[in-house]
Amino acid sequence: MPRVTRNAKWFLPDIHMKAILTLVFFAYITAVFPQSIPADAQKLMKCYSGFVVGFADNGLLFKDGTRLPWNDGIKNKTAQQKLDQPDLKDMFVEAYPIGAQATPPQPGEDPGRIRNDAFFKKIYGRTQAQVERHLVIITWCPKLVGQQIRVTTINGVDKKIKLISGELDKHPEFKKYLTHIGGTFDWRNINGTTRHSMHSYGATIDINTAYSDYWQWVCKCTNENVQVKYRNRIPQAIVDIFEKHGFIWGGKWYHFDTMHFEYRPELLP
Repeated sequence: MPRVTRNAKWFLPDIHMKAILTLVFFAYITAVFPQSIPADAQKLMKCYSGFVVGFADNGLLFKDGTRLPWNDGIKNKTAQQKLDQPDLKDMFVEAYPIGAQATPPQPGEDPGRIRNDAFFKKIYGRTQAQVERHLVIITWCPKLVGQQIRVTTINGVDKKIKLISGELDKHPEFKKYLTHIGGTFDWRNINGTTRHSMHSYGATIDINTAYSDYWQWVCKCTNENVQVKYRNRIPQAIVDIFEKHGFIWGGKWYHFDTMHFEYRPELLP
């Protein structure tokens, strides 16, 4: 039982008062010195405003009074280090291109594939049980498919997937790509790595694997340095609908994953 501070207004417990004072302090710093906030950090603050409340002392501040460092100070990271040990800043090293692309992604082009796992655990849950508390079942493309899938309610992801589903449901020509959804929530690591998959948070959807391509299937390996020939069979119109609602597409990666769409509004306009 936390000790009650009698001279605090509303008699708030000490532990809660400390968190509130921390939030007030960082909110003040953010308001007085907005120019000190990196532009990409401001994107995280805007897109995840229900969780991120400020920026100061080289870090994002969260509503629970904790913070994550923006820049870990490690210079000249290799591509593998950025994947395995990214800071928040690293997530923005590549700009995600909107719309149709004239040429396939080149080696080293994986926009959005770098993810700071600590950040997404703060948003969606640190454990499988925590994530599952926010999952709901929705019907994917009720007219064309009618498949039940589980997605998170955090950040309104479930509502955005319903909007995507509603738009795609008007296109019977896309039905073969939309049936037999490859997966949504699945608490696991990315194949061949110790990195958490975004599927672990229920904010990702894989469409029909029968019409999708994945770099590991092509090379039959998990070696990040291998050269692979780009493949894609997903219509651009499907990609456009997902992007409109805040989802990026794995088909814009050199390490392509064309079935894969994940909610990453901070990378989109």
